[in-house]
Amino acid sequence: MSIHLCEPKEQLKKNTMVKVTVLYGHPESTMAFEEYYRETHMPLAAKIPHVVKAEFTKFIGTPEGSFPSQYRMAEVYFDDMEDLKAGLNSKEGEDNVADLSKFATGGADVQVGEI
Repeated sequence: MSIHLCEPKEQLKKNTMVKVTVLYGHPESTMAFEEYYRETHMPLAAKIPHVVKAEFTKFIGTPEGSFPSQYRMAEVYFDDMEDLKAGLNSKEGEDNVADLSKFATGGADVQVGEI
């Protein structure tokens, strides 16, 4: 999979970090998701080159006490857009993206943003 991004109307500043955010929908089985995520997907993600930081969130509810609209979120940071493209277009990045369909039974929404 090759990464193609919309070009911003304004050029990114030279020192602007970028991140990939993955929002996971509620899976069919949370136990199966968690086991696969921990034992298979995370080790694959750790191999993506040029990653400078990663954060992983498991949603537990809303401030009002409602059921969260999403199950989990992963945020993977890169120094710049070139590093993001190089990381995600690498074999390790492509393997990671291809792996999503093996466990993300609730779907996964992937976004790229500036920091």
